[in-house]
Amino acid sequence: MRPFMDKAVPEAWQAATALSSAILSAAEQRGLSRQESELIKVRASQINGCAFCLDLHAREARQAGVLQQKLDLLPGWREARLFDERERAVLSVAEATTVLHLTEASIVDLAGARSLLGEETFVAAEWVAVAINAFNRISILSEHPVRPRDSDGRLVR
Repeated sequence: MRPFMDKAVPEAWQAATALSSAILSAAEQRGLSRQESELIKVRASQINGCAFCLDLHAREARQAGVLQQKLDLLPGWREARLFDERERAVLSVAEATTVLHLTEASIVDLAGARSLLGEETFVAAEWVAVAINAFNRISILSEHPVRPRDSDGRLVR
């Protein structure tokens, strides 16, 4: 079993969580909704295969008002007609920021997202994606376990 990075070096974990809080506050001030931030976090976590963060942020997305159907269809958001223009823009940002190496297609997607969201909201979305990518790596490297929950999200003992 690998050491939990957050437990082994708690001051680094505290700095990471403080950075994440500052990013979310700045993003909200720049017009990125909590729902949009959670969509970014869930999509990046799907791409990275981070089960711990998927479990956490799917719950937080539902609490923020993201419909379960949208969460179910998130891997196919480009084909699903349920996502509005802003959601599609932030999902483009999530994918481009997570996959890195920017392709011609992702550069076009990012330009469209920037045009739609405006520069400050666009960059705020990028920061949210950068932060969740860091947390995905922390959880994957730490092998944070996903604990069973009931249908109401309560831990099962």
